[in-house]
Parts: sequence; C-alpha cells; structure tokens
Amino acid sequence: MSMTISSPAGLTDQAIAQTLIAGADAARTSTLGRFRTQLAVDNKYSVGFDPVTEADREAETRIREVIAARFPDHGIIGEEWDTKDTATRFNWIIDPIDGTRAFISGVPVWGTLIGLTHEGRAIAGLMEQPYAGERWLAVGGRLEHTHNGQPIPAAVSNVTRLSQARTSTTNPDMFRGPHLAAWTAISERALQVRYGLDCYAYCLLASGHIDLVVEAGLKDVDIAPLVPIIEAAGGIVTTWDGGRAEQGGTCIAAATEQLHEEAMRVLRDAMLD
Repeated sequence: MSMTISSPAGLTDQAIAQTLIAGADAARTSTLGRFRTQLAVDNKYSVGFDPVTEADREAETRIREVIAARFPDHGIIGEEWDTKDTATRFNWIIDPIDGTRAFISGVPVWGTLIGLTHEGRAIAGLMEQPYAGERWLAVGGRLEHTHNGQPIPAAVSNVTRLSQARTSTTNPDMFRGPHLAAWTAISERALQVRYGLDCYAYCLLASGHIDLVVEAGLKDVDIAPLVPIIEAAGGIVTTWDGGRAEQGGTCIAAATEQLHEEAMRVLRDAMLD
C-alpha cells in the first residue's frame, strides 16, 4: 500500500491497511474456528429471526481491541456491541460475520467486514472470507484481492445492459411493497439472479463475476466497508435515489455507469407504477 495521507490528522493508507488486516486476523480465530461446529444460536428479534452466535460477539470484541489499541480517539460502530464515540471524524465500521444465517448453515459466503469512514464517507474497507482464504482490501482508492495470500487481479466487468447482467440479492424477502415491485422488475429483466451471497456478492462484483447487486433494508455495517472495495474496482454503488450508500437503507451496486443508470430507471419506473 502507498503512504498517501488520507486525512489532515496524518493517518496514512499504510496505517489504515495494517489495522484492517490486524482486525481480520484477530477475528479469524473466533470465526473460522467455530465454522461448521455445533454453535448455540441466539435470536435478536422477538418476532422473526436475526441470528447471532458467540463467534459474532467474540470476533467483534477482538476487532474492537485492535482498533482501540491503535486509534483510541476514533469511533467504532459495530453489529453486536454498543457504538463508541461516533462524534469523531473517524469511525470504524464492523460486521464480524456478515451473513450469520449462512455461517450457521455451513455455507461459506459469510465474511468479516471492517471499514473506516471519514466525516461519514467510507475511505477504506476489507472483506475476508477465511474459509475460502479470500480477502478484498481497499485503501486509498486501490484494491487488493488475495487468495491464500496470493494476489489476484480484480476489476469490475464491462457489462452495460441489464439483459446481460449477472444479478444478485441476498434474499427477495427483504423487499416489501414498492421495493418488491422494483426488485421484481429488475429480476425479470436480468440475465440471471443468484440469491444468498450476502457480502460475497459485492466482492464478486468487484472481481468481475457478478455485474449488479440490488438490496434494501441494509444497515451501515452491512454496506459501508464494501463501498471502497466496489469503487476501487471501478464500480458504482449508491442508494436507489442516487445518494451515498454508507448509511444503509437501499443499495444498488453496478459494474458500469450505463448498467447503473438502466437499473435505476427500472427501479424508479416500477415504484411509480
């Protein structure tokens, strides 16, 4: 990684990258060590199902410890534990196991997400799938994709039309009302649709294997760490109304500007019908 200064405070890309990697390394014992074991699963919801395991909680604790030791004045927003000092300009975003449903089912499409925002804008992100040995790391506008430590070229595809787009969403049940009509319009026009990939879909987009991801009901921890990865690969990621995606809600990630524009038109027209 370069030594670019990413902020007036003098935080370098190297320091950011080292922290992201150290956080992922710290989490791996808690996640990979418990994957495909008989874990107790708690439900966060009184109605519905939002699973959490000891692996989620312990991994986030380990990541928080890494960040706090290096940047004690930075804020931390995590999936499992309370938010810390988000009034600061720098906030680290953590989802220790994005895709806990996949994790407890033994399906290796979950991932550890860690990102950094500066005044609300995502400037760095990491996704690691330790079972597959894959890591995507974006800092300073550069993307590194590795498999078992070996670099792999990563860039979005050149697909420009929805009819040619390999498309993904985690679960069609996330869409309700006008959002469901909008997703249906996308899925009917896409080349194909793959479900259940969680954060892995966005990284496959960054590597040129998926062309479009459309989702709704996201939290900031679900998407903020992925924004720099997609953008560094040459892709576009926004909310359905074209805004920044870091805060969650709706999300559309596309390989090319033309594909993004067409998908946005389809979403908008379907919701107006």
